[in-house]
Amino acid sequence: QVQLVESGGGLVQAGGSLRLSCAASGRTFSTSTMGWFRQNPGKEREFVAAINWGGTYYADSVKGRFTISRDNAKNTVYLQMNSLKPEDAAVYYCSADASFYSTWPAPQKPNDYNYWGQGTQVTVSS
Repeated sequence: QVQLVESGGGLVQAGGSLRLSCAASGRTFSTSTMGWFRQNPGKEREFVAAINWGGTYYADSVKGRFTISRDNAKNTVYLQMNSLKPEDAAVYYCSADASFYSTWPAPQKPNDYNYWGQGTQVTVSS
């Protein structure tokens, strides 16, 4: 049974940093695309970042501030978030593509991903 478990969310002041982690279990995702999305109430789930063998991909709104990385030995993906803004506040979800093959560019729509974590809340105070 595949599970993705996020951690690292919390409350931070604008300009601050947080690092989200997503630990996967049940199978390896070392060759698969993994991503981060975020969502606010009443809004669609929004692409944030993805990583696969082709590289890393970011939404324009976070480019230069967020960094996605992975530790394949730990089957874990991270999202380092710097210079946080109030508009970054959301529930952040980790996601994984079931395919063992990477596509380029990485998929950026929620329907392209098969596995999801439960989400972790990020709150940014102004």
